[in-house]
Amino acid sequence: MSHPIVRSAGPTVLRRPRGAEWAADTIRVLTLVSIPVAAVGWGAISFAVMTLALLGVVVPRVLGLRPGFDVVLCALVFVAGWSSVLEWYTTVFGWDKIVHLLLLGALSALVGVIGADLGVLPDARSVHRVTAVVVCGVVGLAIGGLWEMFEWAGHTYLDASIYVGYDDTIGDLAADTLGAVVAGFVLRWCAGDRRVVSPRG
Repeated sequence: MSHPIVRSAGPTVLRRPRGAEWAADTIRVLTLVSIPVAAVGWGAISFAVMTLALLGVVVPRVLGLRPGFDVVLCALVFVAGWSSVLEWYTTVFGWDKIVHLLLLGALSALVGVIGADLGVLPDARSVHRVTAVVVCGVVGLAIGGLWEMFEWAGHTYLDASIYVGYDDTIGDLAADTLGAVVAGFVLRWCAGDRRVVSPRG
């Protein structure tokens, strides 16, 4: 028997948007349109980045997340994707660390919600705040580590213009962890007010 998340995915994705969900759906459409734009204007790497961004903005709708959290997460993913395409991470001072701080915080909360849905993490709606901070902090550091590995692989095997370096990596991981720890304080809010649609029959 399939997991409840899988069974509810279709109806939840196809639900009619309400309120702030319209803003999140608008960002999802913009992200979809950005894929061919990035591919034509900036090449294959940018195409891959925006395709990954599309996955990032679709997951919140599949999960029926709180509209406010949905909008924030989608906006951060969209901005992060275009920041890579437009090379803002290397041309705008401090921008890399700001995105790491905000996006990894949001992603750690997202993983906290997914982990709770799967039963491998404490219920994100009622978890003790200290536990939430620890869980999100560890998740954020883990995601950040993977992010840095992919950056290194991209620099080494795909595009040498992808910036990597010891100081940059340590700074990014510090920003990731700080953002994730802060996200732990609002994890219960992020996990509330879900818009999951139960399948019929």
